[in-house]
Amino acid sequence: MSSLFTPLSIRGTEMRNRLWVSPMCQYSAVEGVPNEWHHVHLAQFAAGGAGLVIAEATAVAPEGRISPEDAGIWTDAQAEAWAPIVAAIRSRGAVAGVQLGHAGRKASTTSPLTGGRGTVSPAEGGWTTVAPSALAYDAFAAPVALDATGIEKVVTDFADATRRAVRAGFQVVEVHAAHGYLLHQFLSPLTNHRDDEYGGSFENRVRLLARVTEAVREAAGEAVVFVRFSATDAADGGWDVADTVAASRLVADAGADLIDVSSGGLVPHQHIVPGPGYQVDYAATVRRETGLLVAAVGMIDDPTFGEQILADGRADAILSAREWLRDPHYALRAAAELGAPSPAPAQYLRAY
Repeated sequence: MSSLFTPLSIRGTEMRNRLWVSPMCQYSAVEGVPNEWHHVHLAQFAAGGAGLVIAEATAVAPEGRISPEDAGIWTDAQAEAWAPIVAAIRSRGAVAGVQLGHAGRKASTTSPLTGGRGTVSPAEGGWTTVAPSALAYDAFAAPVALDATGIEKVVTDFADATRRAVRAGFQVVEVHAAHGYLLHQFLSPLTNHRDDEYGGSFENRVRLLARVTEAVREAAGEAVVFVRFSATDAADGGWDVADTVAASRLVADAGADLIDVSSGGLVPHQHIVPGPGYQVDYAATVRRETGLLVAAVGMIDDPTFGEQILADGRADAILSAREWLRDPHYALRAAAELGAPSPAPAQYLRAY
């Protein structure tokens, strides 16, 4: 049997295969509320055979949005808008997941759909951003360093967002601690210059993520919890793979079920050369060193390549993004290429 099309069960939730949809920002929400675009966008991947469809980075607080057009789940109205989208994913045979995020110093920025780049000022509908330290990203506006009350709010916001996500029907909740966003900013010494219990040593820098993961686990009930890491900052003096291994063990102790391994995004001077599977070695290292379930991501656009990664024991699942945009029926095509049973809905079977 194909490794890619072998089901995976976590906490009693079964993914019908291991070819999953990675979160992809759509910059199309209004006041954080998802709409018809999100419904069609995400449901098509479920009809296309995905085992798990993870909705885009969804803000746990209004100040946590990457752009003013980001989706959110900090209100009950937003959760209610997510519910029919989740139902559409699940009714098409896929598991529904959501990535919960807070952009920190990379928040309040111009949507790339506008062609612009930079900070959106409060006068233009933006807001003052927050971070572990008052260090700006590139030419973005400088953030305000979070105080103790602000840190407690972050933990509460993630927990409350998780409760809303579960009520909306999401079966997987991913904590976004990668790509230079708030939790990643706390992890890395390049962006965390604090001298309190949340800065300095590795143990202090991972404290907020551990607390968030524990709070999310408690709020999630029987839902599955992922944590996404950037395995390396790809910059001198930054977070590295050994840190990711150690932090993966820590979040597993706090209740995470799977580690989603990406890289980069923290600083503009990072040195990363993208290419097919360029992050797979990081995932393989985390899996080998920890024994935890791990998902690999990063230009894994060829089903045969994805199959080999799993067969070699380098990861337990494959997350793809742009290939799903190019072909929303990617899993149906992959099953045909690998000779696996098709996950096509009954309405499509005559084509396979």
